[in-house]
Amino acid sequence: MAEEKSYKYVITGGGVAGGYAAREFSNQGLKPGELAIISKEPVHPFERPELTKTYIDLEVNPTLANIYVCAGTGEAKQYPNWYKEKGIDLIVSTEIVKADLASKTLVSDDGKIYKYQTLLIATGSTNIRLSEIGVQEADVKNIFYLREIEDSDELSFAMELYVQRGKAVVIGGGFLGLEISSALRANNHEVTMVFPEPWIIHRFFTAEIASFYEGYCANKGIKIIKGTVATGFSTNSDGEVTEVKLEDGRTLEANIVVAGVGARPVTSLFKGQLEEEKGGIKTDGFFKTSVPDVYALGDVATFPMKMYGGMRRVEHADNARKSAAQAVKAIKAAEEGKTIPDYDYLPYFYSRFFNLSWKFYGDNVGESVLFGDNDPKSPKPKFGTYWVKDGKVVGVFLEGGTQEEHKAIAKVARAQPSVESLDVLSEEGLSFATKFYSS
Repeated sequence: MAEEKSYKYVITGGGVAGGYAAREFSNQGLKPGELAIISKEPVHPFERPELTKTYIDLEVNPTLANIYVCAGTGEAKQYPNWYKEKGIDLIVSTEIVKADLASKTLVSDDGKIYKYQTLLIATGSTNIRLSEIGVQEADVKNIFYLREIEDSDELSFAMELYVQRGKAVVIGGGFLGLEISSALRANNHEVTMVFPEPWIIHRFFTAEIASFYEGYCANKGIKIIKGTVATGFSTNSDGEVTEVKLEDGRTLEANIVVAGVGARPVTSLFKGQLEEEKGGIKTDGFFKTSVPDVYALGDVATFPMKMYGGMRRVEHADNARKSAAQAVKAIKAAEEGKTIPDYDYLPYFYSRFFNLSWKFYGDNVGESVLFGDNDPKSPKPKFGTYWVKDGKVVGVFLEGGTQEEHKAIAKVARAQPSVESLDVLSEEGLSFATKFYSS
């Protein structure tokens, strides 16, 4: 007979959302043995964004202990012993392969049965493989993806192996592509980025913002090829990649290839059991799904965006952290016959690489207004962009800002103040935000 365990709360997924949900349960009051986290990953919850930042830096040579949650918010790190002390069962290297929400039953890949009273789905996203977009990669060695610790460790080994003759091609011009290209170049590899869009991070950056980062990367020695895609690879007798073939007929020499062509939420386990919307699991402002006692957090959740109306799914660690806290607070409040306010999320994105660091708050819709010094050759570049819709500032981007300036742009993005004109806003630049923050 299969082994069976029962818990009051079960979290499926041991990533950022799972780790922060555990922290909130602990803050709200948790009895030993009430909570289990079931994770297919072999390690404890860690700050996944650091895989393309701190963790991949060979000069720093960090360990996993440096990036355990809740390092991303400056709180105490949840080392493995933390879960034991809190009486939380963290079950790693275990994948849930069957979920019956009607009977509140989960079955793992080793045949064990887990019963729950309340389920929190925090399964996150998975990388889109090149083969899924028509690029054959089977049996080609030294093609890397970044999602798990093992991915980063394998890439780091290859970076050290080829440190004197490394030729890396990064496929994809999004957040991951830009950050990993910078990390590879900082570790003395020749780097070429390849992507089909007209500029990097095309869905988010304006052409003016992208122009700065492309110029900065070029000055650092990164080659950027736009408007084409990889179609295949050449290998040596050992099956190791030697060339990347492009659609436009060119070939690029390479002994390391990193693919960052997107991700998709891991929701297949719950298909047909939960309502879905926009690629994710539909929730309300408390992250409750269409099935009682089932919540969805982070990347997998499509939730009401209170500030702008409509439903959105946000793939970012900030939302993973905050949605986890919201769901746990809602669960505990409901147990006490209380309510909490609906989730009122201010979209927030950030990145750092080389000596650069930017933050964005709000929505990148409407007309954009550039301000500041965006010369890629500047020793200390500092610039930003406002997005204005219907006469109000709805989003703000800032490169090179201080902590106080970041608070200022966040306040502007949430308050959405009216502006006299785009020309006046451009002239005022960052001072518009700092004056508003001080008022």
